[in-house]
Amino acid sequence: MARSTARKRALNTLYEADEKGQEILSLLAERIDHPGAQTPLPEYAIEIIRGVEEHRRTIDSALNQFSQLWKVRRMAVVDRNILRIATWEIKYNPEVPSKVAIDEALSLAKTLSDAESPSFIHGVLSAIDDHKDEIEEIVIPVAEPESPESESHEQEHTEQAPSDPDVRDGADDEGERDEHNSAPVAELKSEEDRVSDDGAGIDSKAGEQAETSADSTDVAIEERSDTEE
Repeated sequence: MARSTARKRALNTLYEADEKGQEILSLLAERIDHPGAQTPLPEYAIEIIRGVEEHRRTIDSALNQFSQLWKVRRMAVVDRNILRIATWEIKYNPEVPSKVAIDEALSLAKTLSDAESPSFIHGVLSAIDDHKDEIEEIVIPVAEPESPESESHEQEHTEQAPSDPDVRDGADDEGERDEHNSAPVAELKSEEDRVSDDGAGIDSKAGEQAETSADSTDVAIEERSDTEE
């Protein structure tokens, strides 16, 4: 099948994914498994779709850099996907001459876009072709998984950490200690006096209890003596 047809089929899939907000590779898998009434996707169409998705950040960055009118997110959906396909061919497919990629993009734009789109697309793609060797690949950094030792250490640290309600501010503790230690001597002496008085009170009470017990014993003896008589 001609590559022109493959480009158009690739454009249809990219356009649909863009309109639906669906993952490109997810929709591609659906189209491969269930082509419906259409013929199966051509191999080159699948290659284009996968290539655009793989390098989409770099492609969109280049389009934003060299577009004089619109950023990618503000372009018409069909225009930005025509540009994505042609940029992928110019930058990543050495089998397709840049002139052919641009001409094919213009042909799609004339058929599917408005009257102003071809000149806009031509200007952007010409600039990309002129600077394609300067376009730097944007690589998404892959986060390294945490090692089991790191996770274990983090869990241990979490278990040892006190819960918020039980944590008291160290400065407050120091303030309380300082305030307690700096209590006036008079207050401490007063406390000693109170302890001494309390001791005296205890001795006095013990004496009173002893006298009461003695009186009770005397009364009991007298009552017993009267009974015997």
